[in-house]
Amino acid sequence: MEIKWYGHASFRISSQKGLNIITDPYTPERIGYRPFTEEADIVIVSSDNDPAHCRADLIKGDPEVVVALDVARKGGSIRTKSLDIRAVEVMEAYNHPSGKPDPNGMYKFTLDGITISHMGDVGNPLTWEQLEFLKGTQVLLALAGGFPTILMQDLKNVISEIRPNIVIPMHFRTLRCKIVYMNWITNFISLFEEDKVDFAFQESVTLLPEDLPDPTRALILDYA
Repeated sequence: MEIKWYGHASFRISSQKGLNIITDPYTPERIGYRPFTEEADIVIVSSDNDPAHCRADLIKGDPEVVVALDVARKGGSIRTKSLDIRAVEVMEAYNHPSGKPDPNGMYKFTLDGITISHMGDVGNPLTWEQLEFLKGTQVLLALAGGFPTILMQDLKNVISEIRPNIVIPMHFRTLRCKIVYMNWITNFISLFEEDKVDFAFQESVTLLPEDLPDPTRALILDYA
C-alpha cells in the first residue's frame, strides 16, 4: 500500500488493487495545507462537524463517506466497497479551548494485509476499551501535536501498550499549518530512541507486510 500525508490528520491510503481512501480531510484555507486534487473511493471522517477533519465534500470522485463516530454508535463496524471499517467513540480534550469538546471516532481497517488505525481527534488518556480497540494495529496514525489532542506522555503509554510496527505522526505544527498552538514534531520524536526514528523526506511511503519492522519505529512523512 501507499500512504500519503496531505497534512494535519488527512492521509490518502491506496491499495495495490487501486482502492483509494482519504482520511479526515481539512478546510485548506483554514488549516493552511494545499487543496485536495486527487479522487477517492472512500472518505473516512472522525466526525461530521469539525472543519479541520470533516470536509469530505472537497474530495473528488463521488466517494463513499463514512463518519467514524456514527459507525462507533451503530455497532462499531461497517463494510463498504469490500473494506471493513471499525470505530470506537472518543472525545476531544475535556478542557478544550472552545469550551465545548465534541465526540469523534478513532477508526481502523486492514488493507493489503496491514492493519491501520487513525486516532481521530482524541484529546484525553485512552480508556481500557479504547486501548483494546487499537490492539492489533500495525501502522498507527498518531496525534503528535499535544494539547488539545492527546498529551505526549499519554501517547507514549498507548504506543507501549499496543506496540504497533510503525507510528506515523500527524496533527502537529509545521511551517504551513495555521494552527500555531500545537507542538512541533520534536516532542513526538523525543518519545523514541534516536535510532528508532526514520525520515521519509517525502510525503508518501510504500509499505508491504513483510517489510514492517519489529520493534516499533517512528516514520516521519513530509506534507504534500
